[in-house]
Amino acid sequence: MSYKQPRLSIGLPVYNGEKFIKEAIDSILAQTFEDFELIISDNASTDNTEEICRAYTTQDQRIRYYRNEKNIGCACNFNRVFELSSGEYFKWVAHDDLHAPDFIRKCIEVLDQNPEVILCHSQVYFIDENGKFLQNYDINLKTNSSKPHERFHDLLTKHLCYQCYGVIRSSVLKITPPMGGYGVADGIFLLRLGLLGQFYEIPEYLFFARSHQQHSLSMFFPDYLSFTNNNPKYSLSMLPDFYSYAVWFDSSQSGKILFPHWRIFWEYLRSVQMGSLNWYERMRCYISIIQQLKGTEFLLMKDLLVAAQMFYKRLQQKSIQKQVQIQTTSPITAIFR
Repeated sequence: MSYKQPRLSIGLPVYNGEKFIKEAIDSILAQTFEDFELIISDNASTDNTEEICRAYTTQDQRIRYYRNEKNIGCACNFNRVFELSSGEYFKWVAHDDLHAPDFIRKCIEVLDQNPEVILCHSQVYFIDENGKFLQNYDINLKTNSSKPHERFHDLLTKHLCYQCYGVIRSSVLKITPPMGGYGVADGIFLLRLGLLGQFYEIPEYLFFARSHQQHSLSMFFPDYLSFTNNNPKYSLSMLPDFYSYAVWFDSSQSGKILFPHWRIFWEYLRSVQMGSLNWYERMRCYISIIQQLKGTEFLLMKDLLVAAQMFYKRLQQKSIQKQVQIQTTSPITAIFR
């Protein structure tokens, strides 16, 4: 049986997505652009996700289903679907979001006609659990600028990273570091893509992001719907719990002493070093980072305090365990055994 390489690979990482995954897959199968493969990576779901996905593989030969033996964390599963892909273009799909039927066709038309564009996405609006309209998401970034430092500056601002679900050139993804296992990993991933080329936003609402209680943003960033325009009203107290976010991205970090805000700061700096920038563009990126961090310095101090508290608790636990061991092995205890 011959294998024809598809123009587009679609990656769908999922964990316990039985409630919405049928709609998400149907939304992809209803696309007017048909030359694609759909790669599903199930992160050891405990619900009916596997049964649903395997049923789809028997209905459409473009669908491939993989199941991880254990949950490898969001970031690793996100990266895995790209590793399994073969198309000229690539697109991530969340198990709970929906797309207009011509979303993919219009994105690929833009990429085919504009070699300087590396990622094409559309405008976004939010839907509820039942698929009903909630509100528009109207944060407009200058990611179509021809200057990489301008794209970097705008991608540093507060936004919800929905560009990740656009259509992206696979050749660019192959030279971009994979999604990391830390808070704002998706935002930093976009920063690095933005240093490599321009994004294009189709001026139509073709992508429908579902808002529900099991969504990661709802769990760690309950006020995220406030970030829906270019002048969001927010305070630092509204920002996500980046420690919990880091563990969600990479489950192996659970219980470890982390410095989530220091890690984000370091990854910002590291991103600038990764880009092929001249000295002027590099300096402008560093200035943007300083501007972005202004007023949030206490979050770095908070990391140090939280780490100190965790370290102290561990010392106390070890001390208690040692005392228990001494008591259970003392001569007096031994006599009464």
